[in-house]
Amino acid sequence: MSSARPRTRHTAPSVRSARLALTVPAALLAAALTACSGGGASGSAARDGRDGKAPAADISVNLRGKAAAPGGPVKVTLAAGKLTSVSVTADEGGALAGKTSADGRTWISERVAAPGTAYTVEAKDADGGSDTATFRTAEAEKVNKLSLAPGKNTTVGIAQPLSVVFDHPVENRAAVEKALKVSTSNSTEGSWGWLRDHSGKDRVDWRPEEYWKPGTKVTLAAELNGIDTGADGGWFVRDYATTFTIGAAQVVKVDLDGHRLSLHRDGKQVFQAPMSGGTPGGDKASWRGTAVLMSKEGTINMRSETVGLGDAYDKMVDYSMRLTWSGMYAHAAPWNSGHFGNANRSSGCLGMSDANASALYGQVRVGDPFEITGADAKGTVAEGNGYGAWNVSWADWQTKSALK
Repeated sequence: MSSARPRTRHTAPSVRSARLALTVPAALLAAALTACSGGGASGSAARDGRDGKAPAADISVNLRGKAAAPGGPVKVTLAAGKLTSVSVTADEGGALAGKTSADGRTWISERVAAPGTAYTVEAKDADGGSDTATFRTAEAEKVNKLSLAPGKNTTVGIAQPLSVVFDHPVENRAAVEKALKVSTSNSTEGSWGWLRDHSGKDRVDWRPEEYWKPGTKVTLAAELNGIDTGADGGWFVRDYATTFTIGAAQVVKVDLDGHRLSLHRDGKQVFQAPMSGGTPGGDKASWRGTAVLMSKEGTINMRSETVGLGDAYDKMVDYSMRLTWSGMYAHAAPWNSGHFGNANRSSGCLGMSDANASALYGQVRVGDPFEITGADAKGTVAEGNGYGAWNVSWADWQTKSALK
């Protein structure tokens, strides 16, 4: 036997206006019972007092209609008795897990309801009563997205951070950071740090206190679906994930004053080459500090206008290894061979012979640190100019977390 389900016509306002829906009393879900009872005058038959059938489960839910406000948990409440099971499933797949209170009266989802999603709620009580209800959340006015580094199933160097760049500004940083769940194969501890990407976008990176241990497997589960990033950022409408592995312990050490670089693997030098860094005394100088190899780009066209140096050069450059967003590379520079090993005379990059650049290119991996020292530099690699987080002390880096 089921009671009549009230019907109300709803419009579909935006997410912002739909938030008012949570301020009205929770709607009583229509009872739709399918249960059997035992004989005698005990249990549900006694409470019903009529024909021995289980009574209606008196359950309410905090979200209802066709434009419910997203961004909050789903709450199911039983008027009397105890809940035995509750499920909240999305029509396009997936479910919201949740927990029942100690008294069995209330169930609350662990994650929030996402925008533009239809949900079905099914609940059962200890007396065999059951109930089903549906609701749909309002569509998001604005959607935020992100890009992740490193990519899925890659092997990277010991200095590669987890890096998340957002399409739109993130005001609600604590809520976003809480949804970014990092796990490692060896319980490596680390911290998120918020910064401004070289592109001007909001970004958050996760790094350990020291370089990663080789062989560590890292997983990021970005459970962001349904998170509101703020008025200018919009909502996330999906989750993201990436998994990667840390490769061999490799460090490239660059001595600008001595005009040489060397590759060290597991603490032993395995390669060395004379080179020429950026011309000191101005914008053409190289950066110092720790830069992380961002990409191996092979042969590319380098034009000085793209890094604010006028029309100084326009060349096809081999064995190009990007170190910063601002345009510092390690690469082959045969036109500058007269300065290798004795002077810094490039436009900011670390130049080598074709043979040495090829040898280094073949051995380094994205995520390997380039530790650059020397007086002939224009400053330290900034944290958002590539992956410069290693130039920030661990204590200072931790303060950049929105959850500290």
